[in-house]
Amino acid sequence: MDIIIGLLIIAVGAFCQSSCYVPINKIKDWSWESYWIIQGVFAWLVLPLLGALLAVPAGHSLFELFTAEASFNIWMTILFGVLWGVGGLTFGLSMRYLGVALGQSIALGTCAGLGTIMGPVLLNMFFPELNALSSLTFSVILGVVVTLAGIAIIGVAGSMKASSLSEEEKKAAVKDFNFPKGLAIALLAGFMSGCFNVGLEFGKGINFGDLTPDIYKTLPATMLVTLGGFVTNAIYCFYQNSKNKTWGDYRKAGVWGNNLLFCALAGALWYSQFFGLSLGKGFLTESPTLMTLSFCILMALNVVFSNVWGIILKEWKGCSQKTIAVLIVGIIVLIISSFLPQLI
Repeated sequence: MDIIIGLLIIAVGAFCQSSCYVPINKIKDWSWESYWIIQGVFAWLVLPLLGALLAVPAGHSLFELFTAEASFNIWMTILFGVLWGVGGLTFGLSMRYLGVALGQSIALGTCAGLGTIMGPVLLNMFFPELNALSSLTFSVILGVVVTLAGIAIIGVAGSMKASSLSEEEKKAAVKDFNFPKGLAIALLAGFMSGCFNVGLEFGKGINFGDLTPDIYKTLPATMLVTLGGFVTNAIYCFYQNSKNKTWGDYRKAGVWGNNLLFCALAGALWYSQFFGLSLGKGFLTESPTLMTLSFCILMALNVVFSNVWGIILKEWKGCSQKTIAVLIVGIIVLIISSFLPQLI
């Protein structure tokens, strides 16, 4: 029963993340770089900090935790957060050229597979005594393979969409639709985004041990990863503010109330995926396979829900029934990938 609860919590977090781009559509009179960094303040700084505080028992502090923990682990966690930040930037571009459904499918699918594999591999390189590779069991590898198969099927549906629609129909669904360019960017985004899970692997011991409930144990590491990602995004967004002369966005008092509200909502929805991941993993402790695969499961469910939103937003409008059938098969395979390892 605990496993079902854990998976459901992760699924709720995935649904929230897949919905985070909806509030952004309500933001008025701000350039991309301006609203992206403001929602990032909530998604990568404020909410992760509040989440990390849940892992701190009474009488202790985060400062105490970070000064007591090995600085190498902390800096590696932040470093992979910086690298993940590059993935976050290109992730947004992938949806610009492919749409919410297809962009998230390819980027998150790549992220799911590489993030799950890279964490134990890199951890084993630095700390061979931990035998981190032992977590990559047959069930884990199979789960990753099935996830990537589901992503590949959805990618085929995207290719069918690109070849079957006229340029006018493509632009009607996704304004800047460009499949080759979007595919390359999405693959890069997925590779770099996989660094998030690597950061979590390096930071999984950053907690107060038995004093921290299992459901909160990864939240301090999550905060460090998102802090690194915030640095990357802030540098790029402020550069774009200067390049595009959009610093004036922040002085538009008339839209601050509206934009701050929807940026905060977008940030909260985004952070929900990793808050849900931490809570969900607290219920999966009896299954080492699902613990290792939890990040992959989260990404797979993100893809499922992003395609649901893609259908709602009519990004697949005008496609043939065959294309939609291939898309649905890919979604079903991804859902199966979330539960298959537990059945073996």
